Amino acid sequence: MERRAFGNTGLSVSVLGFGATAVGDPSMPEYEAERVLNSVVDTGVNVIDSARSYGKSEERIGKYLKHRRSEVVLSTKVGYGIPGYQDWTGPCIRAGIEFALRLMQTDCIDIVHFHSCPLPVLQQEENLEALSEGVRSGKIRVAAYSGDNEPFDWALHSGRFAGLQTSISVCDQRAIPAAAIALERGIGIIAKRPLANAPWRFSEPPVGDSAAVAYWQRWHTMRLNLNNMEPSELFLRFVAYLPGVNCCLVGTGNLEHLKQNIQIVEKGKLPDDTISSIRAAFQNDWAGEI
Repeated sequence: MERRAFGNTGLSVSVLGFGATAVGDPSMPEYEAERVLNSVVDTGVNVIDSARSYGKSEERIGKYLKHRRSEVVLSTKVGYGIPGYQDWTGPCIRAGIEFALRLMQTDCIDIVHFHSCPLPVLQQEENLEALSEGVRSGKIRVAAYSGDNEPFDWALHSGRFAGLQTSISVCDQRAIPAAAIALERGIGIIAKRPLANAPWRFSEPPVGDSAAVAYWQRWHTMRLNLNNMEPSELFLRFVAYLPGVNCCLVGTGNLEHLKQNIQIVEKGKLPDDTISSIRAAFQNDWAGEI
């Protein structure tokens, strides 16, 4: 698995990362969570991305990967959900870092993101300072923001974050210019939702997720020529080799799917004419917020 520098942070990350939502599902048996997590690391994937809101994810990562701590880049998200603390306050962020450290059974978390908070919350000095304090104390290696649209834009230009996570896909190209800016500034970029909820799987718009609906509509409007490729290959190879993207997250509890995704990205960058056709098919009025 190819490793890349995560901006100027000193971290080395696999081109594919594992979104650990599935292993947080309480209905997944413990033995299966253990098998999935260790098998992911066995493949060469080293970025394990979690969040306070991902159920038992952080706890299981700590329980089953503690003995492999040197092999993984731990990523999580904070700002909310700590009993006894008001969400999105400095004390809640500090407590969230401590909570994650205990659950993940480590003395330092590699990347800690603010998790999709609104712009006014993101801009509060109290919150920014709480995350910076975590870096200075050695509890965090990289202060980061995970989100989209205007808050992401502010985070990119704020000078307060060494890492960013945002949605990038064939159907969501808004952040592509920002990734190139991040490359120039030495900011690490993790692309989330690179498969855009796999819109090719559905004959009708999916229910319950407005972004997934938008992706479905865009995919069917773009009418791309796949040139005998599976859609998943087009999507992953497009995102994984964009300038500035260091890692793209795939979330699955199915290890065969993960292995297939690894084989896909190992094919390398798409041909330039295919990339050009994807960029050309993305309509200008889609570049706003989802």
